[in-house]
Amino acid sequence: MTWPAIRTILDGAVVTAALAALSILLSLPLGLLLALLREGRIPGVPALLAAFVSLVRATPFVTLVLFVYFVLPAAGLELEPVPAAIVALTLNTAAFSSEIWRSALVTFPRDQREAAAAFGMSERATFIRIVFPQIWRANLGPLVSEVTILLKCTPAVAVIGVVEITRAAGRIGAETYEPLPPFLVATLIYTALIATLVRGQRVVERRIARRFGLARP
Repeated sequence: MTWPAIRTILDGAVVTAALAALSILLSLPLGLLLALLREGRIPGVPALLAAFVSLVRATPFVTLVLFVYFVLPAAGLELEPVPAAIVALTLNTAAFSSEIWRSALVTFPRDQREAAAAFGMSERATFIRIVFPQIWRANLGPLVSEVTILLKCTPAVAVIGVVEITRAAGRIGAETYEPLPPFLVATLIYTALIATLVRGQRVVERRIARRFGLARP
C-alpha cells in the first residue's frame, strides 16, 4: 500500500462519509414526516404513503439507485451520480425509519395526549413539547441501527459511478493485482465509521440517563 493508494481510499472515505451524513440529515426528518402524515387525517394520504413506504422497502437498494439515476430523467429529473446516490439513500432510509417513528407514535400513551389537551395545549405544542422528546429517546437505538445500515448500503452507489470506499479499493486492487491490502484498509475504515456511530449513541444515552435520572445503559 503506497501513499497514493492510501490517499485514494481516504478520498473514497470522504465521499462515503459525506453521502452518509447528508442522507442521515435528510432521511430521519423525512421519515418522521412520513410517519406523522400516515397517522394524520388527510383523506387518501395515509394509504398513498403506506403504498410508497411498502414499495421502497420491498425494492432492492441497487434497483432503487438505478431507478433514480436512469428512470427519473425520463420524467424530467436528471441527476448527477452523487445527488442521485443521496436521493436513493434518503428515500430508502426514510422509508425504513418512518416505520420506527410510526411505531413509537402508535404506542405513545394516549393519556399524556389527553392530559395535554385538558390543559389547553394544541396538537402541535403537544407533539413538540411532550411527544417528540420521548419518542426520539426511545427510538435512538433503532434509528442508529438504521443509520449503520445506510452506511453499509453506500457501496451500492458504485453502480452509477460514484467512487466511494469500496470502489476506490477495487480500483487499487485491479491495478496492483493485490486486492487484500486495499480491501483490508476499506474494512477498517468502515469499522471505524460504524464504531463512531455506536459510540455516539452510547454517549447520548448516558447523557439522557443522567439528565432524566434513568438507569444507565
